[in-house]
Amino acid sequence: MVGPHEQRSLFGEILDWMLAPLLLLWPMSVVLTWLVAQGIANQPYDRELAEMVRVLSKQVVVKTVKGYATAGFELPVGASEILRADESDDVFYQVLGLRGEYLSGDRTLAVPPEEDRVPPGELRYRDETIHDTNVRVAYMWVDVPGRPGDAAPLVQVAETLGKRSRLATEIIKGVILPQFVILPLAVLLVWLALARGIAPLNELQQRIRKRDSSDLSPIDERDAPEEVSPLVRAINDLLARLDRSIGSQKHFLADAAHQLKTPLAGLRMQAELAQRDIDAGKTDPVDIKRSLRQIALSSQRAAHMVNQLLAMARAEDKEHAQNLDAVDLAELAVETVQDFVPHALEKRIDLGYEGPERRIGEEAPASGGLKVRGHRLLLGELIRNLVDNALHYTPTGGTVTVRIIDDPFGQVVVLQVEDSGPGIPASEREQVFRPFYRMLGTQVDGSGLGLAIVRQIATQHGAELILEDANLRHRPGLTDQGGAAFGPGARFTLRFPAVREKPVQPEGAVLH
Repeated sequence: MVGPHEQRSLFGEILDWMLAPLLLLWPMSVVLTWLVAQGIANQPYDRELAEMVRVLSKQVVVKTVKGYATAGFELPVGASEILRADESDDVFYQVLGLRGEYLSGDRTLAVPPEEDRVPPGELRYRDETIHDTNVRVAYMWVDVPGRPGDAAPLVQVAETLGKRSRLATEIIKGVILPQFVILPLAVLLVWLALARGIAPLNELQQRIRKRDSSDLSPIDERDAPEEVSPLVRAINDLLARLDRSIGSQKHFLADAAHQLKTPLAGLRMQAELAQRDIDAGKTDPVDIKRSLRQIALSSQRAAHMVNQLLAMARAEDKEHAQNLDAVDLAELAVETVQDFVPHALEKRIDLGYEGPERRIGEEAPASGGLKVRGHRLLLGELIRNLVDNALHYTPTGGTVTVRIIDDPFGQVVVLQVEDSGPGIPASEREQVFRPFYRMLGTQVDGSGLGLAIVRQIATQHGAELILEDANLRHRPGLTDQGGAAFGPGARFTLRFPAVREKPVQPEGAVLH
């Protein structure tokens, strides 16, 4: 029996399933052969017994003396010796009269049961025991004209089973002994046929093993057996998906290297300029401060890019996606808005929150509303990227609003982040979620990963993501400050499946 961690052999399993029935059928074949041999061995000797019964029945004579019918039997001279002439077996006979009286033969031979009585002239056989010896008995009630069937003489001849047993044994030997040669030969042929049958699998294995690690081309199904074609197609599908995944990773790494090259090159250039000025004897604090400010800005860009790459890796990590808890989305939104308030004030952008009031660390209501099943760190990263993206593209004097909407039916929790920026054209709304993509005609500095991270996290949490115009052009209080014209804005809407926890029942409360 194969253990739970023991590797199974396909060759061994097929061989077991083919040989097990063969080995089970062989004893059944032996038993059936023995039964058939017994029947075959009985037939010729039963015919001899039947002939003896007919000969003896002809010697039975019925006479009528003074109106009273009696049966008589007289064995011819020499007939007794003929019955005893068999050297292998003993032969017994018995003759009974019209009323069952003994006429001749062996008295110990039993009379057939009444339920086995048959019409006169019909020959029957049965197995019996005489002197603790098994015998075969042939018997017949003699047909006497003018006499009823229940008043007929009975003739029986019995013979021991020596010749029959020897003949049956010879038949069994003649049939079974060749099987001892045929059975191992059959096992060998089955093994060879099975080894030849699975040879294409070994060839397929060798072709796959000899492949280069970078060769992800599909396997030719024509070189594989028809039964293995589904497996080959599944492997080809896996290779195609792996090829796409590796291609995406290579493209991602190339884009990441390209994006990191710019801030690192600026950092190096500013450091070289500062060093050159110092070597040239220029010690103007203003120039040095300008170089240091550019160095800090370049390092900040590089750090932001690294953080975004790490966030993208966390969003794609399946282990993070499996550690799900009930997360209060309103609390996360409030926490994110508070973190971005200084940045919004620096850009003179009105950053606001609309939704249920929730202080950081405050317990959610007992009803459990506004909770979603997810990973708190990833959901926080999602909101941060949406708010950061909105602040980047919203001009001075604009507005950014984070909104939490609770479904009254308790099915979903809606998160919205909208801004009064230039908006996103309908033709680019699908492309902005690709890594490192930036809208055409924009000069905003960014990594190009924020919205890709948002989509990845939303997909992992089963959220529906919708991008549309915010239509905030004519919103009261929105003015074109600093000469920046406000656009239609962008609104990101995410619908998360809600988690409704049962309210805690107070002690002593009674439900009606």
